[in-house]
Amino acid sequence: MAVATQTKWTMKGRVLIACNCDWGCPCNVNALPSRGNCEGGWTWEIEDGAFGETKLNGLHLSLYCDWPKAIHEGNGVGTALIDDRADAKQRQALAALVEGSAGGPWGVFRKTLNTLHGPTFVRYEANFAGELPGFKAGDVAECQTTFIRNPVTSATSHPRIVLPEGMILKDAALLASKRFIVRDGVKYDHSGQYAAFGFFAYTGP
Repeated sequence: MAVATQTKWTMKGRVLIACNCDWGCPCNVNALPSRGNCEGGWTWEIEDGAFGETKLNGLHLSLYCDWPKAIHEGNGVGTALIDDRADAKQRQALAALVEGSAGGPWGVFRKTLNTLHGPTFVRYEANFAGELPGFKAGDVAECQTTFIRNPVTSATSHPRIVLPEGMILKDAALLASKRFIVRDGVKYDHSGQYAAFGFFAYTGP
């Protein structure tokens, strides 16, 4: 049973985004996905967070989805992942968040999903400290990133995007996925496509 939806919560940290769109992802500027559908999602690393009295520092959670068209057109299928290091109260809190019952961006995404699998509890191996973040979530999902390169000179490029109205983040480094695979609930391999990374700060409900 998820925690009561009126519990006040706050969290901040870093989020890694990856999907099947081309580098930059047109969805960031309210255009349609590069290939007409959206297959991708997010992994959050909570640096400082609390759900009521339950501290969430140092934990991870993920949401990976498959939408047949743009996200806002709905009819998606998703899979939710939670850090298996979380204790019972932390698991309950993170489940309420990633399942959408406590608001935040997950509450918005949940309205676009017909089916949400999980949450599945997995061991995260993550490195979000440098310019090229990456993680592995058990055997379910993994993403490693690389810099975008100039197609003529092969020089590395370091573009950013600023999203004042952004729901997930407000400022992001744009990257490419070196490896991006999801294997459970939804299944795809979009290695070499869009990735982005930046800081987030949310409060709810």
